[in-house]
This record gives sequence, C-alpha cells and structure tokens, in this order.
Amino acid sequence: MSASVVITGASRGLGAAMALALAAPGVTLHLLARDAAALAAVAAACRARGATTHLAALEVTEAAAMAAQLRAWDAALPVTLAIANAGTSAGTGPDGQPEGHAQALRQVRVNLEGAMNLVEPLLPAMLARGAGQVLLVSSVMAFRGLPDAPGYAASKAGLWAYGEALRAAHAPAGLRVTVAAPGFFTSAMSARVQGGARPGGRSAEAMARRILRAVARGRGRVVVPWWLGLALRGLALLPPALGDRLARLSRYRVQPGD
Repeated sequence: MSASVVITGASRGLGAAMALALAAPGVTLHLLARDAAALAAVAAACRARGATTHLAALEVTEAAAMAAQLRAWDAALPVTLAIANAGTSAGTGPDGQPEGHAQALRQVRVNLEGAMNLVEPLLPAMLARGAGQVLLVSSVMAFRGLPDAPGYAASKAGLWAYGEALRAAHAPAGLRVTVAAPGFFTSAMSARVQGGARPGGRSAEAMARRILRAVARGRGRVVVPWWLGLALRGLALLPPALGDRLARLSRYRVQPGD
C-alpha cells in the first residue's frame, strides 16, 4: 500500500482513529492539529505501525498558514487523500443558556471554513494530476438541525453541501469526494454532551473503520448508521410545527470546551 494522506484534527477522537487505521508501511501521514503534544503521541503510534509521519501544529482557520504547509507537503509528495476532520461544537449550556454568537461563528469557521482551507489549496494540483480523493466529515445533524446545536448543525449542513458540489463539479476530472455523516461515537467532544438519546452509538475506532471502507470503495456518501440519517432526513420533510415538536424530544446540554 502506498498513499500520502493529510488529516486535520488528527490529535484525538475520530482523526486519531483514522490516522491509526491508515498507518502502515508505505503510507505517509501528514497530521494537522492544534495540540502539538497530543499530535506527537498519535504520530509515534502511527510510526510504530510502519507509517511515515509529518506534523504541523496549526489552526485550520489559519488559511494562509494552512495553504503554505499543504502546498509544501504536496510538492514533496503528492497528496492522494485529504481528510477534513477537524471540528468543534458548542450548544445549549448546562444552565439552559443558548450558545452565543461567538460560539456559533467559531463552529462555522472551524467545521466549514477549516475544511475548505484544507481542500482548496490542494484542489488545483489534484485536478491537474487527474487523481485524488477528499473525505469531508460532516454529521447526521446536517440533515435536520436540532434545537440545542444550531451553530453545529449549520456548519455541518454547509459542509455536506460543499462536498456534494465538489463531487458533482470535479468527478469527471478524476477527483473522488466522499461526504461522511457519522452519528454518535465516543470522543472528548461527545463526552461533553449531557442527556439526550444516542441511538446507534459506537467507538471512534469502529466509526473510523466504517468511513474509511467507504472511501476505499470510492463511495460518494456514507451515513453511519444509515437509519439514523434516514430518520433525520424524514424529520426534515415533516410539516415544520410537527418536525420541531419531535426534534424537541431530544434535548441535551453541552459542557463548555472545545
């Protein structure tokens, strides 16, 4: 196996799980995250599995720094797969206070703009080569916003639409785009959520394996679990008053964090 992969948000959670799942001899992993120490620990575990690693402690919202690093990596070894995984969440606080304006904007900047800051610098070279893959990690919440996470839902809905548009535009030129909508899985982010049902929940490792199988098969979309995505899509098709009433059955609170 020979591959050159970039993963954002690679220091923990789903990003770390995907890095470890991909790590093997012949694989070069370019890992990006804010936490340099945690990133180094993931890289060491990946090297123990035979992978070559390159690290960058960057915020995905730093567009110029991201572009410079990504172009340098691609010039040294063409990127075959770019995984936009970095994300943040907020929501209704433990005291019932809705998320603030700054929190909502932060989620859009990290979850949506951060993904674009990964893809756009690499896109021209991938199209020129007539090859390359992109994986965008959205969420089942892209299909129906829930009342306790409007900013998160907006960011993930935008990411889903961005990926669908990329695939439609560039598939004829050889670019393969997979948009993933995971449901509930274990992570530091999900541990901050208090209350609410978590149907179909699984480990980050199991979620990573399921999504990466879809990428390997060249699938344009992957929803895990599929029935949860279908349920939320169905909820969005109901008359607004009824859909909103049902959405309010799944109320939860979010501890502060990132």
